[in-house]
Amino acid sequence: MTSDKEETSFKLRVYAITRMIPRGKVATYGQVATLAGSAGAARACGHVLRHSAGEGLPWQRVINAQGRISGGGDVHRPLLQRQLLEAEGVVFRRSGSCDMKVYGWEGPCQRLKWE
Repeated sequence: MTSDKEETSFKLRVYAITRMIPRGKVATYGQVATLAGSAGAARACGHVLRHSAGEGLPWQRVINAQGRISGGGDVHRPLLQRQLLEAEGVVFRRSGSCDMKVYGWEGPCQRLKWE
């Protein structure tokens, strides 16, 4: 079980990583969670971003490991996410995925240190 302090710290790290993703690039939930110091917490990362409305985050730049947008039971948010990404130049295949070799963000140049 995690404490509120740990959850808040994870949330802030996810926000920090998400803000680093450049326009026209995407990262996976697992990649963001790992960079935030919590490998294996992809679902938790998705939960944080799903509830980040009004935070000024480029949340749309985080997608699943298959290069697809995850709906999470929502109908409107995935459509908005795709529109936002396409406006940034991300192209989706007919299958609904984007080419991670083209649009995938490699992450920061140096190892991140968290307090």
